Amino acid sequence: MLGRSRSQIFLLMMALFLLVSLGFTQQQRTLKIGIVNSQAVLEKSIEGKRVMNQLSQKDQENQKKLAQMDEEIRQLESKLNTQRMTLSNEALMQLTSDLEKKKTARQRFAEDSYREIQDLTNRLFNKIQRELLPIIEQIGKDLDLDVIFDLRNSGAIYFNPRIDITEEVIKRYDASKKSGK
Repeated sequence: MLGRSRSQIFLLMMALFLLVSLGFTQQQRTLKIGIVNSQAVLEKSIEGKRVMNQLSQKDQENQKKLAQMDEEIRQLESKLNTQRMTLSNEALMQLTSDLEKKKTARQRFAEDSYREIQDLTNRLFNKIQRELLPIIEQIGKDLDLDVIFDLRNSGAIYFNPRIDITEEVIKRYDASKKSGK
């Protein structure tokens, strides 16, 4: 149990409670469990790949802007170091002030872009999750499953691959995107 987060322990306890309670209410019926790997859906589905690409492009744009800001800072630092002795006090103070402004602007941009990426990631992943839920529920009904766990969040150490519905989820999700639902 060491190293497990409270949410994982809570999920495991809820799963055990569900299994026990279903076992008592459906004494002779075998519990049917499904597993879906949400990370694999994200990595392999058409929409997941599109979202990951969109996030990657945004991150690359931000990194490019940060690199440009870093270069401007390096140039000012170099100018300050090489011309320190020849500049007047006023020019030296102005150059130092410009350097500090650039550093502050870079720091703010880095923080803002990080928040922007986090917000975009959350929005896009929540959208995918909302779109996947009805598909996963329908697969559960089609396969007469009693419970479906997300492998990414379940803390599962082992599961029988027969109960993995990830490929079916990807297939239906991609189909739903192609048909424009």
